Amino acid sequence: MKYLLVLCLVLSAFGSEAQRKSKKIPVNHPVFSEFTYTGNDRVFSENPLDGTQFYNPLLTGCYPDPSICRRGNDYFMVNSSFAMFPGVPVFHSTDLVNWRQIGHVLDRKSQLKVSDAGISAGIYAPVIRYNKHNQTFYMITTQFAGGIGNMVVKTKDPFQGWSDPVRLKFDGIDPSLFFDDDGKAYVVHNDAPVKALYEGHRVIKVWEYDLATDQVIEGSDRLIVDGGVDITQKPIWIEAPHIYKRHGRYYLMCAEGGTGDQHSEVIFTSDSPMGPYIPAPSNPILSQRYLRDDRSNKVDWAGHADLVETPDGQFYGVFLAVRPNEKSQVNTGRETFMLPVDWSGTYPVFENGLVPMKPTLRLPEAVSVQPGYFPSGNFTYHEAFKNPSLDFRWIGVRGPREDFIQLTENGLAIQPFTLNIKAQGPTSTLFHRQQHLAFAAQTTMYYRPTSPADMAGLVCYQSESFHYVMGVTLKDQVPYIVLSRTEKLHSQVVTKVLASERIDVRLPVQLRVSADGARYRFEYSQNDKTFQPLGGVVPGDILSTNIAGGFTGALIGLYATSANDIVP
Repeated sequence: MKYLLVLCLVLSAFGSEAQRKSKKIPVNHPVFSEFTYTGNDRVFSENPLDGTQFYNPLLTGCYPDPSICRRGNDYFMVNSSFAMFPGVPVFHSTDLVNWRQIGHVLDRKSQLKVSDAGISAGIYAPVIRYNKHNQTFYMITTQFAGGIGNMVVKTKDPFQGWSDPVRLKFDGIDPSLFFDDDGKAYVVHNDAPVKALYEGHRVIKVWEYDLATDQVIEGSDRLIVDGGVDITQKPIWIEAPHIYKRHGRYYLMCAEGGTGDQHSEVIFTSDSPMGPYIPAPSNPILSQRYLRDDRSNKVDWAGHADLVETPDGQFYGVFLAVRPNEKSQVNTGRETFMLPVDWSGTYPVFENGLVPMKPTLRLPEAVSVQPGYFPSGNFTYHEAFKNPSLDFRWIGVRGPREDFIQLTENGLAIQPFTLNIKAQGPTSTLFHRQQHLAFAAQTTMYYRPTSPADMAGLVCYQSESFHYVMGVTLKDQVPYIVLSRTEKLHSQVVTKVLASERIDVRLPVQLRVSADGARYRFEYSQNDKTFQPLGGVVPGDILSTNIAGGFTGALIGLYATSANDIVP
């Protein structure tokens, strides 16, 4: 039976090779026939939904800096994407619970200039707004790449794509648009003070905005917040400002405290969109910074929020937060959470936003969790690469995925670039976000390297300087599977081979990575049943923002290169 199984696998590989040749796909271009991702976080398994609840976070994995708007019964939400390509994922819902990704705002090279950006450069803090006066959606953001800076794009229909960007003529970051009842428009943003009084000292400015030219009106800018709620306390990183209007009053909501464990959300009010703005007597209105560090199912770093009103006058806030592992390391990145907001008084207050957050929320009236939408909680995602186009959750880094992938009848073929995974440039890697602290991801690969410069396999990637690679390559004309760890040590990027084994490239190989919190395991098989460990249990520290820095979460990639420098 064993020999029959091997024969079948060999014949299958030869059949795949014959079909590969008919498609003229070189043998050193890997073909991935399937991919399966399974999340198994204890917090979700221990808190099953009872039919009246839905899970929080809404979007697990690296979906930070959420912004939300509504037109009629349609809600649209966007997130930061940094150097990921395409950029700014956009989601749609009609009930705030069931979300579907409908694409990306920035899906063309003319919109996104991140080809040489570090992984945490590129697109920061996008804001989506709908202007009822001209029936147009706007997305305004800062692009730290390509010499662009602050920019805006727009569309009449988010399902049909967005314009090329208009560069905005002001400095600073985190711009947000506000459309008043009289049709006038304003831009509010973070900026540097004329003279910094301490590290992290920032200010908030507001401008009048000309809708005809999509530019701020020169000379209209005013400084409306200096430092934060109370500058005598030296607050840091007042940012992510949004203006709202309610009962004739204007409200300015901002993040304060930096995007780490002191993160919070604060509120100010004014009689005019141009200020002056007075802080509420009780700030912050959202934060997890006052809580015990050893709390169970810990959610932390909450802030960078945006508000939306439902058609029946209820309010909800979306915001970023993190779920650290048992070593307080953040591997899944900043995720999108939501809470109901009580605005029955003068100021909006996030309900239970200052106490430990629970993994479930009560469903809005007449809403239920529906199948077929973007998954939350624990789930399994299987991709057979049979559809004519890829699911939107698949991304490249610094360049379009279409530049290196080809969907064939046998799976996804990747054309290797002459850049490897350590390059600060477009790599031939197709990425899926790590969305759980406990997960397993597996793929089947058909591949024959033709030189030591060839490598293909699976990567776990926090950045160009911090990642694991499990791939197949050649040494002295002998094929090996190898596991390496790359990290930046004392300003030097160092790669260490952790394990390597000879492998039979006449057969397909199954590659699997799994994690349980801070512990990762890499394994391989050539019969899809018996998996061999490669390197044992390895720490996930380099896949955390605590060690790697930056603002992204870990990514799992299907990888190929013709510039390999990892030697078994």
